[in-house]
Amino acid sequence: MTFGPAPSTPRVLSGAPTLASPQFDTSRNPTSGAVSEQEVAWFAEMFGRIAGNIGQRIHGKVQQVSLALLALVSEGHLLLEDVPGVGKTSLARAISESISGSWSRLQFTPDLLPSDVTGISIWNQGSQQFEFHPGPVFSNLVIGDEINRASPKTQSALLEVMEERQVTVDGTPRMVPRPFVVVATQNPIEMDGTYNLPEAQLDRFLLKMSIGYPDAVAEARIVLARHGGAPGPLEPVVSLEQVKRMIQISSSIRLDRQIVEYVVNLVHATRRTADIRLGSSPRGTIGLLRAAQSLAAAEGRSFVIADDVKRLAIPVLAHRMLVAPDAQLRGITAIQVVTDLLNGARVPGGVG
Repeated sequence: MTFGPAPSTPRVLSGAPTLASPQFDTSRNPTSGAVSEQEVAWFAEMFGRIAGNIGQRIHGKVQQVSLALLALVSEGHLLLEDVPGVGKTSLARAISESISGSWSRLQFTPDLLPSDVTGISIWNQGSQQFEFHPGPVFSNLVIGDEINRASPKTQSALLEVMEERQVTVDGTPRMVPRPFVVVATQNPIEMDGTYNLPEAQLDRFLLKMSIGYPDAVAEARIVLARHGGAPGPLEPVVSLEQVKRMIQISSSIRLDRQIVEYVVNLVHATRRTADIRLGSSPRGTIGLLRAAQSLAAAEGRSFVIADDVKRLAIPVLAHRMLVAPDAQLRGITAIQVVTDLLNGARVPGGVG
């Protein structure tokens, strides 16, 4: 699986911020590495089983499928941004169908109300009480189609549940089932009738990725698969309890102190470079380390290495950053900045 830039020899960038090492408690590692090799091997087997099942529906996109699954096993949210017709919704639905948990689908439109997302309390004439009718967010996996077509008021209905795994209706907090993952799609081309996602909501997505057009071979397979009509739903290949166990195992993957220092310095650098108006938040630091744990487990390792961080830095950090206006005029992008910072960072050695 290759998600970010290929590892390169570290170099010092002219004008790049210095990645000074902060002071860390060296008396212990952030995680104890309690997960066993057998558990990691089981995780990798389950991960491959889900990816293979999704591959029956999403052809020629092995890396994208694996990246999307990292969000699932990290219990993080996923934003799919790409042009129409490349399989964004198909990927989201294939993930939901591959696990036996509950899932729901929301079509975000300008007239969608917050109560259509979270649920509403309705007066019961018989019992003379208000009864809460849960909305679609009370599912293990929520698919949000064209999320940027809903009004900011409706988009904000997801802020609480994406961070705290609960919704507050009529002053009463209600927990959603766990695991809970939002997979949202949006089209970056057709902007009429859309609303930009606020930075607070973008920051709640663990990963942002594009799928891209299929190659000629994969597109031919897609056409042949649709020749007899739309394919039926996929059969679940893992249970909800197995997914919960995968989340638990990946969260126990060992994080060496040097890896934590490497990620913290990288994220701090996004806040100091002149080309960036708003750098990544601490949530980005936590998310990058958490996703790196899942990637390590998917590859059968009980520890995180620097290459895990490098491969995930762009999909985890780039969407959390705002490029300065003058840098935009020069054609600078957040992806380019993250790539330069990765190349200029001092990579920890002898880790793992």
